[in-house]
Amino acid sequence: MTDNFIIRPIVQAISLTKHVRNSDTQLTILHDINLEVNAGEAVSIVGVSGSGKSTLLGLLAGLDTPSNGKVYLNGEDIFLLDEDERAELRGRMLGFVFQSFQLLPVLTAVENVMLPLELSGANNARAVALELLGRVGLDARLKHYPKQLSGGEQQRVAIARAYVTHPQLLLADEPTGNLDSTTGAQIIDLMFELNREQGTTLIMVTHDVAISSRCTRQVQLVGGKIES
Repeated sequence: MTDNFIIRPIVQAISLTKHVRNSDTQLTILHDINLEVNAGEAVSIVGVSGSGKSTLLGLLAGLDTPSNGKVYLNGEDIFLLDEDERAELRGRMLGFVFQSFQLLPVLTAVENVMLPLELSGANNARAVALELLGRVGLDARLKHYPKQLSGGEQQRVAIARAYVTHPQLLLADEPTGNLDSTTGAQIIDLMFELNREQGTTLIMVTHDVAISSRCTRQVQLVGGKIES
């Protein structure tokens, strides 16, 4: 007899809606978003400024809470979890790359990359961080602080930090937004190489058409709705 396997998307948003109140007016940032992303996909979220791209990414990660709707990560309803449980889930499952790098200024490059492993209780944090920093081309910058690094080098540290835990899902919010075009192209090449090597699912917010076209699927947001 053949076993029946249930294949779930790694990310699923159902009727996801986000309202914010501005003075006496309620603004709808996202309205009735339905989205499924399967393991191994690379999905870009595109749209003009203010279309809700970053808000959607934050909701998918459980960094913000919706006004209505649900988000499932690996079949688990993340908004049934409390904040500590969501943080534990993020630490176990997700990696993040932000436009503004989000490195801790008081830590060196290697210490920034070690941090997620140390928080998870890994006993080989330094060795793994050194290996990944070598992979992103920063062997000579291990002991440098963020202020001593160029923008491209800071983003390489951020990428190493994001991938150091071998996350199932990587969320990237305009990862080249603060970089020149040449450096940005190098960073994107590096992200897609690591994504293939680790078999990570990628969801990336970008305004860059060339970057978006490298993903397996594009999701267009218009006025807080997915354009079909």
